[in-house]
Amino acid sequence: MTREYETVIGLEVHVELATKTKIFCGCSTAFGGRPNTHTCPVCTGMPGSLPVLNRQVLEYAVSVGLAMECDITRTCKFDRKNYFYPDNPQNYQISQLYLPICRNGYIEIEDTEGGKKIGIHEIHMEEDAGKLIHDAWEDCTLVDYNRSGVPLIEIVTEPDMRSSQEVIAFLEKLRLIIQYLGASDCKLQEGSMRVDVNLSVREKGDPAYGTRTEMKNLNSFHAISRAIEGERNRQIDLLKEGEAVVQETRRWDDEKGCSHAMRSKEDAQDYRYFPDPDLVPIRISREYLDGIRAGLPEFRTEKMARYRTEYDIPDYDIEIITGSKHMADLFEAATAICGQPKKVSNWLMGETLRLLREREMDAQEIRVSPKHLAALIELVEKKEINGNVAKEVYEAMFARDVDPVQYVEEKGLKTVNDEETLRRVVKEVIAANPQSVSDYRGGKEKALGFLVGQTMKAMKGKADPVSVGGLLRELL
Repeated sequence: MTREYETVIGLEVHVELATKTKIFCGCSTAFGGRPNTHTCPVCTGMPGSLPVLNRQVLEYAVSVGLAMECDITRTCKFDRKNYFYPDNPQNYQISQLYLPICRNGYIEIEDTEGGKKIGIHEIHMEEDAGKLIHDAWEDCTLVDYNRSGVPLIEIVTEPDMRSSQEVIAFLEKLRLIIQYLGASDCKLQEGSMRVDVNLSVREKGDPAYGTRTEMKNLNSFHAISRAIEGERNRQIDLLKEGEAVVQETRRWDDEKGCSHAMRSKEDAQDYRYFPDPDLVPIRISREYLDGIRAGLPEFRTEKMARYRTEYDIPDYDIEIITGSKHMADLFEAATAICGQPKKVSNWLMGETLRLLREREMDAQEIRVSPKHLAALIELVEKKEINGNVAKEVYEAMFARDVDPVQYVEEKGLKTVNDEETLRRVVKEVIAANPQSVSDYRGGKEKALGFLVGQTMKAMKGKADPVSVGGLLRELL
């Protein structure tokens, strides 16, 4: 009899918060600075330095918890997690074990059977470690403490997911909630969202969990999916051979498509947690909590419902546009300026998505301003430029957010509306293409398209194709 196996998955998701300064000091959290320039005695763990909690970190953590229907711990505190590693200058990490800020929440995802709730076990605040850079050429390891002390929240789920598809659905929903809150940009490629996957397998119907492994710091949805499938198959193969799965931390190599063991998996007692003596407990008042709850934004579900009644655009457009907080903000602001929701949607769904795909960019990286997008739409509406020119202008806007009115003026791209000039050029095209003229008069409609193209070429694209077509019909 063939045994059937079930995958059991829980996640630990680390999210860097969008504060301008670190969690316990005033150093910058900006990404990409020169190594060890965003540092001070606190975030480099110098003796005698004292941490002070950044209030914005608490606000972001509470707002994320409320958005995920969590219970907020009204009195909580920080603990020291002790471990020794070169990127951890204090030899401990300030985190939360005993009283995390948020507990017992959920996120609902869509699955094959409709909706499924994925439990949030807890959310806790903590500081990030530094970053090790392994230099193979010099055969040495360098450390950059710029990231040390950057504020994190760690979101720990219940083991409620059963497939890589459910995991990705959960992560997409989680990322969108946090982005809508403005709590983080959640850029996996920059490490502001990092995912650890805890996975085990068991025979279907067995109520007991199997032995789990943890795969660390996966930084793309593609890598997460492949890592889950790879680890699932590895564990099933071990069980089929009668071997035991070892509880350990593993690293996924996406290029090789396999994982390898890093170390045995620690438990909480291995870290010798104890309350941090340098930080006072946090007491959250009812008024403070109500204030944050009142300030929660309109999330995607509510936004989609409003778009259906407020804007005359298709459901598919609504789904794509609201899939990015940045794109939704751009759509609403540009529409408010020009009053043309369908035209704004067309530019986002057409040229914007094309350019994002071609340049392998995320929607958060769109640089076009609402004012300039609205101005471009107005130029087309007034027939000051044609569709082809508008696409050329938009590419420049997409690259560096140029002012379309100024760009058209400087490049001499305005449509020629001088009928006398246009009529003269059309007559020259007719005279130069007797065969096409004969074909058109013989009933071949395609010949007119050729003549329009020749006229547009002669006008260097600075004519309205509809006007050109009308004039050709009139003269022929």
